[in-house]
Amino acid sequence: MTDKVAALQALTPAAQWVLRGDDLEWLDEVQTQPTDAAIAAKIVELQAAYDAAAYARSRQAAYPSIQDCIHALMDGGDTLTDLQALRTAVKAANPKP
Repeated sequence: MTDKVAALQALTPAAQWVLRGDDLEWLDEVQTQPTDAAIAAKIVELQAAYDAAAYARSRQAAYPSIQDCIHALMDGGDTLTDLQALRTAVKAANPKP
Protein backbone atom coordinates (compact mmCIF):
# COMPACT_ATOMS: atom_id res chain seq x y z
CA MET A 1 0.00 0.00 0.00
CA THR A 2 1.39 3.40 -0.91
CA ASP A 3 0.44 6.68 0.63
CA LYS A 4 0.95 10.41 0.53
CA VAL A 5 4.42 10.20 2.09
CA ALA A 6 5.67 7.84 -0.61
CA ALA A 7 4.13 10.04 -3.30
CA LEU A 8 5.79 13.17 -1.90
CA GLN A 9 9.14 11.40 -1.65
CA ALA A 10 8.83 10.22 -5.26
CA LEU A 11 7.72 13.60 -6.60
CA THR A 12 10.13 15.80 -4.64
CA PRO A 13 13.13 13.84 -3.41
CA ALA A 14 15.05 15.55 -0.60
CA ALA A 15 12.36 18.22 -0.18
CA GLN A 16 11.61 19.50 3.29
CA TRP A 17 8.01 19.17 4.44
CA VAL A 18 5.93 18.04 7.38
CA LEU A 19 2.77 15.95 7.13
CA ARG A 20 0.43 16.09 10.11
CA GLY A 21 -2.43 13.74 9.46
CA ASP A 22 -3.50 14.87 6.01
CA ASP A 23 -2.23 18.46 6.40
CA LEU A 24 0.95 19.18 4.45
CA GLU A 25 3.23 21.99 5.59
CA TRP A 26 5.74 22.79 2.86
CA LEU A 27 9.09 23.93 4.26
CA ASP A 28 11.32 23.63 1.19
CA GLU A 29 12.41 26.88 -0.43
CA VAL A 30 14.04 25.24 -3.46
CA GLN A 31 11.47 22.74 -4.70
CA THR A 32 7.89 23.71 -5.49
CA GLN A 33 5.11 22.02 -3.58
CA PRO A 34 3.29 19.50 -5.79
CA THR A 35 -0.41 20.03 -6.33
CA ASP A 36 -2.99 17.80 -4.68
CA ALA A 37 -3.81 16.40 -8.13
CA ALA A 38 -0.15 15.54 -8.77
CA ILE A 39 0.10 13.83 -5.39
CA ALA A 40 -3.10 11.85 -6.01
CA ALA A 41 -1.88 10.81 -9.47
CA LYS A 42 1.46 9.67 -8.04
CA ILE A 43 -0.33 7.63 -5.35
CA VAL A 44 -2.33 5.86 -8.07
CA GLU A 45 0.85 5.28 -10.12
CA LEU A 46 2.77 3.86 -7.14
CA GLN A 47 -0.15 1.64 -6.16
CA ALA A 48 -0.38 0.28 -9.72
CA ALA A 49 3.35 -0.52 -9.70
CA TYR A 50 3.00 -2.24 -6.31
CA ASP A 51 0.01 -4.28 -7.51
CA ALA A 52 1.80 -5.26 -10.73
CA ALA A 53 4.65 -6.77 -8.70
CA ALA A 54 2.36 -8.98 -6.57
CA TYR A 55 3.46 -12.07 -8.49
CA ALA A 56 7.10 -11.35 -7.59
CA ARG A 57 6.32 -11.07 -3.88
CA SER A 58 4.37 -14.35 -4.02
CA ARG A 59 7.20 -16.08 -5.84
CA GLN A 60 9.81 -14.81 -3.41
CA ALA A 61 7.90 -16.24 -0.45
CA ALA A 62 7.52 -19.65 -2.13
CA TYR A 63 11.00 -20.06 -3.66
CA PRO A 64 13.52 -22.30 -1.92
CA SER A 65 16.02 -20.63 0.38
CA ILE A 66 19.60 -19.83 -0.61
CA GLN A 67 20.72 -22.68 1.65
CA ASP A 68 18.46 -25.08 -0.27
CA CYS A 69 19.94 -23.88 -3.56
CA ILE A 70 23.51 -24.26 -2.32
CA HIS A 71 22.74 -27.74 -1.01
CA ALA A 72 21.18 -28.76 -4.33
CA LEU A 73 24.13 -27.42 -6.32
CA MET A 74 26.63 -29.20 -4.08
CA ASP A 75 24.65 -32.45 -4.00
CA GLY A 76 23.61 -32.43 -7.66
CA GLY A 77 21.60 -35.31 -9.10
CA ASP A 78 18.03 -35.72 -7.91
CA THR A 79 18.33 -32.87 -5.40
CA LEU A 80 19.09 -30.42 -8.19
CA THR A 81 16.30 -31.86 -10.34
CA ASP A 82 13.84 -31.53 -7.44
CA LEU A 83 14.94 -27.93 -6.85
CA GLN A 84 14.38 -27.04 -10.50
CA ALA A 85 10.95 -28.72 -10.41
CA LEU A 86 10.03 -26.67 -7.33
CA ARG A 87 11.15 -23.44 -9.01
CA THR A 88 9.12 -24.30 -12.12
CA ALA A 89 6.04 -25.07 -9.99
CA VAL A 90 6.39 -21.74 -8.15
CA LYS A 91 6.61 -19.87 -11.46
CA ALA A 92 3.55 -21.72 -12.80
CA ALA A 93 1.55 -20.96 -9.64
CA ASN A 94 2.54 -17.26 -9.73
CA PRO A 95 2.73 -16.24 -13.42
CA LYS A 96 3.81 -12.83 -14.60
CA PRO A 97 0.84 -10.68 -15.63
